[in-house]
Amino acid sequence: MNISESDFQFITKLVKELSAIALEPGKEYLVESRINPLAQKEGFASIEELVKKLRSEPQNGLRNKVVEVMTTNETSFFRDIHPFETLKNFVLPELIEKREKTRELNIWCGASSSGQEPYSFAMLIKENFPQLDSWKIKYIATDISDEMLKRCRDGIYSQLEINRGLPAAMMVKYFERQGTEWRVKEDLRKMVDFRYTNLSENWPYMPPMDLVMVRNVLIYFDVEMKKQILGKIKKLMRPDGYFFLGAAETTLNLDESFERMNYKQSGCYRLRQG
Repeated sequence: MNISESDFQFITKLVKELSAIALEPGKEYLVESRINPLAQKEGFASIEELVKKLRSEPQNGLRNKVVEVMTTNETSFFRDIHPFETLKNFVLPELIEKREKTRELNIWCGASSSGQEPYSFAMLIKENFPQLDSWKIKYIATDISDEMLKRCRDGIYSQLEINRGLPAAMMVKYFERQGTEWRVKEDLRKMVDFRYTNLSENWPYMPPMDLVMVRNVLIYFDVEMKKQILGKIKKLMRPDGYFFLGAAETTLNLDESFERMNYKQSGCYRLRQG
């Protein structure tokens, strides 16, 4: 059964209020595909019944479940390989040289989803920069979904998820088999501090960041919210730090404090100097 216009408007307003994610007209198919399974799981015969429950009992916990299923969690290991090549070949070597005296690095992944991106970066560090084993590294990864954060902390992935982007050598080295699934080994899991953060609300305290990755997230916000988030990132970054966006994202016409680096398809930025 197709979602009604009034139910679609109700859900889009709810999602906007709780997460600032903008679901524009034309996304009815997306809402149906996400909300239908939730309605069935919660014992409702239709989306219409689920929305009636939301309208009559707005504080019953169902609101957060709707937002969670509407949060896009499409990801894979080493997604869009170019940013990881840029990190390995240019950004991390430069930061390591600059931070040699303090031997400290602060890193933030602002949309951890089910964990593939944060763990990909952790593996990149382990594989290519063994000298960082003796450094003080604060590596924070955040997400809006409690369900996704649990998945991240558990670090358990299906064979299909493993097959999406993870080299076989890294699978053997950094994962252990658990039945038909694979789990990130404990030492790698301990590298990442997974926390709840809603990018559209007040952010918890984080230390000044040398490296920020908020990839494939801004595309879901309206222009004003994009500007707010970029403004917060600007204040959070060290003056010589680096910032990565997704391939389809840009700071252009949003915040002129950032300049895009000329690294192939990497979405790499830094603060304008001077």
